[in-house]
Amino acid sequence: MLSKSQIMRGLQCEKSLWLRTHKPEERQVPEKVEGRFEQGTSIGELAQLLFPNGTLVEFQHNNLELMCDQTQDFIEQGCKTIYEATFKGNGVFASVDILYKDTRGWHIYEVKGSTQLKGIYVQDSACQYLAVKGQLDIATINIIYVNNKYTRNGDLDIEQLFCIEDITESVREAELHLIPVVTKLHDSKKQMEEPRIVIGLHCSSPYPCDFSKYCRRHLTKPNIFNLYRFKKEKKYQHYQNGVVTYQQAKENLRLNKTQQLQVNSYLDNKTHIDLKKIQSFINKIEFPISYFDFETFNEAIPRFDGQRPYQQMPFQYSLHIEEQNGEISHKEFLADENLEPRKELAEAMLADVPQTGSIMAFNQSFEISRIKELAEFLPEYKEALLALVPRFVDLIEPFRKLGFYHPDFHGSFSIKAILPAMFPNAPDLDYKQLEIQNGGMAMDTFASLPRLKDQEQREQIRDALLAYCKLDTWAMVKITQKLRLLGQV
Repeated sequence: MLSKSQIMRGLQCEKSLWLRTHKPEERQVPEKVEGRFEQGTSIGELAQLLFPNGTLVEFQHNNLELMCDQTQDFIEQGCKTIYEATFKGNGVFASVDILYKDTRGWHIYEVKGSTQLKGIYVQDSACQYLAVKGQLDIATINIIYVNNKYTRNGDLDIEQLFCIEDITESVREAELHLIPVVTKLHDSKKQMEEPRIVIGLHCSSPYPCDFSKYCRRHLTKPNIFNLYRFKKEKKYQHYQNGVVTYQQAKENLRLNKTQQLQVNSYLDNKTHIDLKKIQSFINKIEFPISYFDFETFNEAIPRFDGQRPYQQMPFQYSLHIEEQNGEISHKEFLADENLEPRKELAEAMLADVPQTGSIMAFNQSFEISRIKELAEFLPEYKEALLALVPRFVDLIEPFRKLGFYHPDFHGSFSIKAILPAMFPNAPDLDYKQLEIQNGGMAMDTFASLPRLKDQEQREQIRDALLAYCKLDTWAMVKITQKLRLLGQV
C-alpha cells in the first residue's frame, strides 16, 4: 500500500521514493518548505469553514487503518461533511481534505495554498480518487485555492478568500493512467538496489527534492550548475554530456562575457577589477548616503485591512546614514507583530531618511516596489514616499556590470556571496554568526511572533531580527567604502 505523498514523490522520481524508504537519514527539508507546510495546515483548517459543522477524522500517524475505519463509521452514521476522510483502495492510502455529500453524491475538495490551479494537482487528486473509487459515488472532484485578488476589509470573507475549480474530468482521465504507475512504484520501493537515476530537471520540478544534496554529493564546487544565468535545461544537458567542471565548460561551451569572466577568474584565481566602472558608480552617489533595507513577510491569510494574500508586507527596516565627513549613524524600525505595520513604518521611514542625498539599496527594485505600494496604500504620504524613488542607487550595479568580480562569487551577485568574498576574515560581517541568517528566516520568524506567549523569548527574537537587518545595511556601508577605496587608486 502506498500513500498519496509516496505516489507523488515516485511520480517525480522513483529514486526519491526509494531513498525515502531505505535511506531516510539522508533527507534534508529546506526551511522554507517546512514553513509552507505549516501555512498549508492553517489554510486547510480555514477552508473547512466553506463546509461548516463537519466531522474530523483525527490523524493517527501509526494507525492509518484506524483513520479508514473512523471514516467508514462517520459515513454510516450519516455525516454529510467529513474533514480528512481517509480511504484505502487499489493499492493506495489517501486522505481527502473535505468530503461533502449532497443530492448528487459525494464531492471531493482538496485545499491548496497556491494562488492558481496547477497541473500537478490533477495527479494529486487522481491518487485520492483511486483510493476512494468503488467505495463512494463521487459526483465531482475539486480544488480549493487562494484568491490573491481578494483584499481584506473588515472580517475575513471566506467565500472571497478562496476559489473553487472543478477538475473531475481531468482527474478521471489521469486516474486511468495512474493504475499501472502505482504497481511499478510498489515494485520500485521494495527493491534492494538503489535506482540509478541521473540528476535532472525532475530534481526541482514540480517540487524541490529533499534528497538533492545526497544525489549531488559527487559534485565539487564550482561546477556547471554555478554558471551565471545559464538556463537550467542547458545545465543538465551539458552535465549529462560530460561537461561538469569550469575547465570543461571553457573548452566545450560558448560562454557569454559574464560567464567567461566567472570561469577565468576561478581558473586563474584572480579578482577582476575594472576601475572605470567602479568610479562611474561612485560618481553617482551623493552624501549623505542612506543605506536602506526592508524586511517583509507574506502570508496566505491576510490579517489586516487592505492586505491581500501573499502580499509583501514591510515590517522592518534598517538605515545607516553616512555623512561626507565619514560620520555614520544608525536608525531602525521593527513593527509590533500584532498591529498593522505599514503606516507606522512609513511615518518612521520618512522621519529617519535624510531629505537629501542618495538612498543605497542592494537590488533596489525590491525596496522601490515596496515604497510604491506604501504610497498607494497611504495616499496622505504618497507624494513624500514617491519622492524617495529617484534618489535610489543600486549597489548591485558595479558587480553585475563586472566592475568587481571575485572567484568566490561563484556566479552569484547576492550580498550573501559578495560580502564574505570581499571580507573573508571579518566575523562581524558573517551572517552565519547570527541567529537569523537570511530574509526567509526573518519573514518566518516575524510571522510566528504572535503565537509566542513567552515575553523573554519574544524579546530575544525581536533583538535577533534587528541584528540581522542591521547587518544588511552595515554590509552595504563596508562594501561601498571598499569600492570607494578601489576607485581612488
